[in-house]
Amino acid sequence: MGPGIGCAVAFLPVALVLYLLLSIRVVKEYERLVVFRLGRLVGAPKGPGVCFVFLFIDKAMRVSLRTVVHDIPPQDIITRDNVSVKVNAVVYFRVVDPLKAVVEVENYLFATSQLAQTTLRSVLGQAELDDLLAERDRLNEQLQEIIDSHTDPWGIKVAMVEVKHVDLPSEMQRAMARQAEAEREKRAKIIHAEGEFQASQQLTNAAHVISSNPTTLQLRYLQTLTEISAEHNSTIVFPIPIDMFDAFKRLGQAVAPAPAEGASAPNPGSNSEPEAE
Repeated sequence: MGPGIGCAVAFLPVALVLYLLLSIRVVKEYERLVVFRLGRLVGAPKGPGVCFVFLFIDKAMRVSLRTVVHDIPPQDIITRDNVSVKVNAVVYFRVVDPLKAVVEVENYLFATSQLAQTTLRSVLGQAELDDLLAERDRLNEQLQEIIDSHTDPWGIKVAMVEVKHVDLPSEMQRAMARQAEAEREKRAKIIHAEGEFQASQQLTNAAHVISSNPTTLQLRYLQTLTEISAEHNSTIVFPIPIDMFDAFKRLGQAVAPAPAEGASAPNPGSNSEPEAE
């Protein structure tokens, strides 16, 4: 045995150990390795932990299982009622089947992003502006169902789609502001009219109560006078009904002394001097 062959045999275990060390892969808890051996897919995904990927034979691709938050860039959309707006959204998705995510689609991140953009334009283009502003929850659920149904063959689960911002033209913002102002004025007038109607009903009831006893009106006059005097005004002009003096007139007649018996009341039209005999 020559010296060259002896060196090769001595180096073989070292090369084998070095080959095995270089074939070790450490896979994190949220990752999986999809291994292709000589171009063919090898079983289930590997990981987490320590895995062997043999050099020059196997090719491994790392796939993350964490939820990806993808921001959809602003899209120009024409709503059903012909209003041009810009809308951006956010998509939450994750890989549930690493084998499909690698084999069924070339780049699942790019594919999901493009699918989300086209779906956002098509779905929101069928909605009116009022629905886009007031019924976002329903539109978000519809977007999530459509995108998830298309990404399911890729092994991707879309958890949620949220419309973040709707950019309206300045002319439309001013028109909506005028509409909101008119709506508030209408409600204010209706509330004021309802208050006047209820007040008139109460005044009608109060008039019936006061008409049953005229003394109530006099007491109300006196109460009003008391309220006005509490304001420290220098001059108070207060109308007094003539009916209030009837009570004082009756009181004066009751207090005046009665004439003596046998005495006749003097006649103002006759002469009081006796005639001469």
